[in-house]
Parts: sequence; C-alpha cells; structure tokens
Amino acid sequence: MVNYRNLGRSGLKVTEITYGNWLTHGSQVENEQATACVRAALDAGITTFDTADVYANTKAESVLGEALKGERRQSLEIFTKVFWPTGPKGANDSGLSRKHILESIDGSLERLQTDYVDLYQAHRYDHVTPLEETIQAFADVVRQGKALYIGVSEWTADQIRAGQELATQLGFRLVSSQPQYSMLWRVIEAEVVPTSEELGLSQVVWSPVAQGVLTGKYLPGQPAPEGSRGTDDKGGAQMISRFLSQEETLRRVQDLRPIADELGLSMAQLAVAWVLQNPNVASAIIGASRPEQVAENVKASGVTIPAELLARIDSVLGDSVVTDPRETEKSSPRL
Repeated sequence: MVNYRNLGRSGLKVTEITYGNWLTHGSQVENEQATACVRAALDAGITTFDTADVYANTKAESVLGEALKGERRQSLEIFTKVFWPTGPKGANDSGLSRKHILESIDGSLERLQTDYVDLYQAHRYDHVTPLEETIQAFADVVRQGKALYIGVSEWTADQIRAGQELATQLGFRLVSSQPQYSMLWRVIEAEVVPTSEELGLSQVVWSPVAQGVLTGKYLPGQPAPEGSRGTDDKGGAQMISRFLSQEETLRRVQDLRPIADELGLSMAQLAVAWVLQNPNVASAIIGASRPEQVAENVKASGVTIPAELLARIDSVLGDSVVTDPRETEKSSPRL
C-alpha cells in the first residue's frame, strides 16, 4: 500500500503517489479505460487525485468525477487547478482574475461532482492580474468552503514568497507547489525548495519520469515506440520533444538500468522513488493509460535509495540534468 505524507505545514495527508489525468483522460485514453485506471489507483491505496480544468478542455475533470462517483468523499483528496483558458477562450476565460477564479471553481466542482476540492491550485503565475486580487479570490473560495487548501504550480521562489505573505494576512496559507521535477529536471532545487521549506509548502511534483523518458523505452538513434507519448499528436510529443532530441541524454538514461536492477526496481519505479527521496516532496503525480502501469508505479512508495546510489545516479546523468531556476519563470506566459 501507499504511504502518506503531510501536505506542507498543514494537517492534510496525501498519498506519496498521486494519480493524475493530464494528457490521458478525455484525450489519449477512452473513458472506460480511464475509469479502469482510477479503479486500479484506488485498489493500490492511492486516495489523492490531481486534475485541472484545462486538461482535455474540461473533459478530464468530468471523467475523473464520474470515475470517483460512489466513493466515500471524505476518504479522497481531490486536487484541481485554474489559470488556462477553457470554453470559447474569451477575454476573461484565463488567468487568475477574481472573475475567472470564482467562475472556474464552480465549473470544476460541477464536473467533479463534489461540493469542494481538497486543494485548489493556481496553474501558473498571472503577470497581469494584481497578486492581491488573486490571493483575495482564493481566500474567498476557502471561506465559501469550495476549497480546503490552496496551492500554486510553477511559481518562482519570489512569487511563492509574495503569495504566502498576502495569504497569511488574509487568514490562510499556501500549502503546496506543483512543479515539474525529475532526475533530469531539477530546476526547483536551488530556490523553490528552500523557500518552500521555510514557508511551509510541500512539492507535489509532475512528470517524475520526464514524460516517459526515464522509463528507458526511448532508445538513442531509434524512433519513438508506436503508441508512446513520443508519437502522440495531441500534445504529448511536443512536451517530450526536448528530451527526445538529445541523444546523449537518452544514452545516459540507459546507463541507469544497472542501478534500477540493483534496487530490484523498474526504471519507472526508480524515477518515482528518486523524487520521493527529497523530503520537501509530499507526492509524485503519475499518469497511466493502462491499469497495470498504476499497480507497478505505486511500488515506488516507501523505497529508500542509499546515498551511494543517489551519487551514482548523479554521476551517470552528469550534465544532462537541467538545473537553471530561471526555467520556472519561462513557464508562465504573459497573457
């Protein structure tokens, strides 16, 4: 079964493995298969589920809501996000304005078939809307009982600090940050993680297997396997292209196999277990297109990687690792 960790400096406990449905539900995976994956997650002990209104243009939330229908709501931790446009993409259909946040939470709750979400997250930083307006709107969402906790996604350390200061003034606190984080993408380590530790936020990390690259299935000098994310024309291939274009990185990933074998883990399990070695990481988000993928990846929970093997991983990957904290800032558009 999956271990639990506290989310930031809060009393909310989440499973070390979160089931996420970005790029799958309502898009790559048929609804029946998506429901089977959610059932597999529940059977494996996962109680934490992450989605967003923009995933498959709201369809992912609807599929997740339907799949979780009938489960005891108090036994689940449901996360969603707001920022990106949905629907007709009008002038006020994106960002973190008061209007967009208050309208979006109602839409998400309806699609998820629930009265509240456990965590409501700012999906990016809004450079146009005053931060005071955004944080006030989140405070009101909490006071209305529509979200129990508030988090952010892909915010820089300075943005997190400013947001936490305003939140504290309004009587609540940011409890989480949802960044990309993996053996190959470590841009949060220099600034976001220390700031989060200081201010009481945990990381709920996405893409711990680097969009599948760390599974080892993408071989240097060979085309992406048929049916993999590397061949997906609905967004997956674009997301993974940065890694697939780097032959040296793909070669180094293959050199991780002996380490995984030594630990008795698959490559994917090693990747997920690696992010969980960071004490500031509360949970790693995994996606799946098949139920058996969920059953395999949850085995990363509770794994301890000895320090000498962590050092070997660093040595194997070398300068293939991206560490520049400025990469976080690049992910938030100027709307």
